Amino acid sequence: MPVSKVELYAAIRRDAKVEGLSSRALSAKYGVGRRTVAMALESVFPATRKELPTRVSRLDPFKVVIDQILREDLDAPRKQRHTVKRVFDRLIDEHQAKGVSYAMVRAYIAVRAPEIRVEEGREPPQAFIPQTHRPGDEAEVDFGDVWIQLNGVSTKVFLFSLRLSFSGKAAHKIFASCGQEAFLEGHVHALQVLGGVPRSKIRYDNLRAAVSQVLGRTRGRVESERWTAFRSHFSIESFYCNPGIEGAHEKGGVEGQIGWFRRNHLVPVPKVESLAELNAMVEQWDRDDDARRILQRAMTVGEMFAIERPLLIPLPEEDFETGLVSSLRVNRYGQVSVRTNHYSVPVRLIGRMVRVVLHASELVVYENHREVARHERLIAKGGSRLELDHYLEALLRKPGALPGATALDQARSAGKFTPVHDAWWQAACKAHGDAAGTRALIAVLLLHRHMPHEHVVAGIATALRAGAMTADAVALEARKWGESDQGSEPLSEQEARRLRMDAGATVTSLTERRLAALPPDPRPLPSVAAYDQLLRLRRRPADGPA
Repeated sequence: MPVSKVELYAAIRRDAKVEGLSSRALSAKYGVGRRTVAMALESVFPATRKELPTRVSRLDPFKVVIDQILREDLDAPRKQRHTVKRVFDRLIDEHQAKGVSYAMVRAYIAVRAPEIRVEEGREPPQAFIPQTHRPGDEAEVDFGDVWIQLNGVSTKVFLFSLRLSFSGKAAHKIFASCGQEAFLEGHVHALQVLGGVPRSKIRYDNLRAAVSQVLGRTRGRVESERWTAFRSHFSIESFYCNPGIEGAHEKGGVEGQIGWFRRNHLVPVPKVESLAELNAMVEQWDRDDDARRILQRAMTVGEMFAIERPLLIPLPEEDFETGLVSSLRVNRYGQVSVRTNHYSVPVRLIGRMVRVVLHASELVVYENHREVARHERLIAKGGSRLELDHYLEALLRKPGALPGATALDQARSAGKFTPVHDAWWQAACKAHGDAAGTRALIAVLLLHRHMPHEHVVAGIATALRAGAMTADAVALEARKWGESDQGSEPLSEQEARRLRMDAGATVTSLTERRLAALPPDPRPLPSVAAYDQLLRLRRRPADGPA
């Protein structure tokens, strides 16, 4: 069967001439009306579709009035020109424009006002000039919004993109925010991927991470000090586009690149456990995109980038600190507050000043020049990220605060405090009492500072099976497990639950088991009879010499 109207006409004309079919037979064969058959026999090409008549609007009688108002405004003082509301009010009051809504007037003026300025010669028509980019000269930078499923929660993150104008090679990275830390870290990542810096300029919009103030309608900008220092370090020449939608076409390459990347790699919505996992996927996608061809280019992105890369300015050997450095005082909860969020530090630093370096994805705390804490940066506001290890010294003095500690809940959620820990803790409390058992657990948790997590968990499981409820026994078994890489398998959650229920049953301590395995000792038991003479020397008459 024909698939287009031209092919249908050709088939009808062929059957009519070759086979001599009538109009009735042609109509029945191709399932069309006799009028269509007649039109096919009359002309090779189908008739042009008739245009629909212009839709009548209640605003049509008043469009001439609106056009006259807009033309008069061209010569009026800038601060005394008609707004959309003023035009609408005049139509109602002076011309009795019943049935005309404000939205109708606003939509018409939005389209008609630029056309009138062009018709009156006040500005040239909107035109775009094709550009040719030389290898290694220019690049464009922008952020784009992206939605992902982060640990099962729909989260808005930001895609940084730096695109070379000649080859179209782009480097991407996803951040939790689009602040200055992410802006600078995105540059470092992209320049390392590209292997150099464009020689001429990099185009930016007026994002706050780089621009503190836009100087009127000129290209002049007041840049932030950190951004100026970063540009100087990497020898970057910046070019700022016009504010608003008018300047978007000045860096249309990266605008289109972000949309293409989002549609081709982030649909359907990615489901990841962390931003690090997602960024590993993004880096692989960037490598795969080297094989694609942009529009009708003769070479792929990777082939054109091979021409461009040797022409880039080499990167400096020294690193640049992209994090925001600040000095903060640790509060009485052992936390520092950074941008409405709270992060824990060791409790020994309470009341002292520490240096905090805020990166796009993490936060690092230093005491003098020594790192004391490192946390993944929180995305939401008003949250807290607490490390149980930071509170262990305080919990030794206050063991009753451990069961309800927020840091313990977060450690359980992160998998650092396992069901094996819970089983051992419950058994230790039954054997030694709540306070002593909790202190024994804290002593076990302190082992994590010097031993791998897996070794300590295996040591806890072995000690729990043996009924040894002391930190020394756990340390011994963890060390043995680490030295031989052989030992009892960690307890499953079901086995840990069973041990918690049976913690009060008959228990044989690890020491008793080891003594039972020793050979009998034939030596006599020690005696203290020889020391009785010392007691006789101490006895003197009441009136005797001293």
